Amino acid sequence: MTPPEAPRDTPPAVFSRPDATAPAPGLATLRKRADFLRAARARRQSAGSMMLQARQRRDGEAAGIRVGFTCSKKVGNAVARNRAKRRLREAARIVLPELGRDGWDYVLIGRRDATAARGFDDLLDDLRKALRRIHGTAP
Repeated sequence: MTPPEAPRDTPPAVFSRPDATAPAPGLATLRKRADFLRAARARRQSAGSMMLQARQRRDGEAAGIRVGFTCSKKVGNAVARNRAKRRLREAARIVLPELGRDGWDYVLIGRRDATAARGFDDLLDDLRKALRRIHGTAP
C-alpha cells in the first residue's frame, strides 16, 4: 500500500530555526586572535560567573558592538566548555544590545564550576553588573 499524498493546495512546511551561533542583530563576533589579545590588554571586570574584558576601539576600526567568547580547559572537557560558551553567548545576546556601547569589543570568559552551574538569571545579572562597572555607571 502506498502512503497518501499531501493535499496539493497546502504550502510546503518550512522549518526555520535561528542560528544558535549567530549573535543578536547589531552584534558581531570576534574571530581573530589579535582582537582577543587587544581586549585582554584593556579593561577587565570580574563577575561571579565570568570574566569580562572590554576595550573601546579606535576611530576607523569596525563599527558596532563586537563580542567574543572563550573558555580554557580549566572549565572542563569540550562538552563543559561548549555548554559554558552557549550560556555566555545567550547572555550576551540578551544584555549587550541593552548595555553594550557602540565601538566596543567585549570578551566573555567562562569560569570553572561557575558559568555552567550558575542560574541563568544570576548569569545575566553578573554580566549587567560587570558592564556597568566597565563603563563607570555603577559603584
